[in-house]
Amino acid sequence: MGIHKYIPTPERMWELFTEYKKETKMFPIKVTDWVGGAAVEVERKKEKPLTMEGFYNFLDARDVITDATDYFENKDNRYADFIRICSRIRREIRQDQIEGGMAGIYNPSITQRLNNLVEKVQEDGSKELTIKVKYERKNNSSESATPGAGEDTKGG
Repeated sequence: MGIHKYIPTPERMWELFTEYKKETKMFPIKVTDWVGGAAVEVERKKEKPLTMEGFYNFLDARDVITDATDYFENKDNRYADFIRICSRIRREIRQDQIEGGMAGIYNPSITQRLNNLVEKVQEDGSKELTIKVKYERKNNSSESATPGAGEDTKGG
C-alpha cells in the first residue's frame, strides 16, 4: 500500500504554488510613512516577496499540509516525482527575490543573504559576485544533483 500524500501530484503542487504567488502579489505590505515638511501621513504599498516560508505557511493555512519540507527534501526518496517541480518553485522564489532586490523593490542586503550571494570589491575597484549553491548527491550511481546538504561555490 502506498504512502498517502497530502499533495497528490506535482501538478497539484504547481497549482498550489501558482495560487500562493497570485495571492502574495495581490496583497502588498502596507507601510505607514510621513511625507513633506508637514509630515503628512501616507500609506505606501510595498510588493510582497515570494519566500519558501510564505509558501509553507500558505499550505498550512489552507489545511493542505502542516509542513511540506519532506516534498522539497525528497525524504526517504518518497517524493522523487516532485523533484523537478520543487526545484522550479525554489528557482521562481529565488528569481523573484533576486530581481526584486536588484530593482530596489526588496532590501538588496537581505536578498543577498537569503540567496547566498556575496559581493566582494577587489583592490582595483572591480566587483566580484559569488553565488553559493547547495546541493545533495543521490546515494546511487547517478550524478544528478538536487538542492540540499552539500555546498559548492561558483564565481561570476
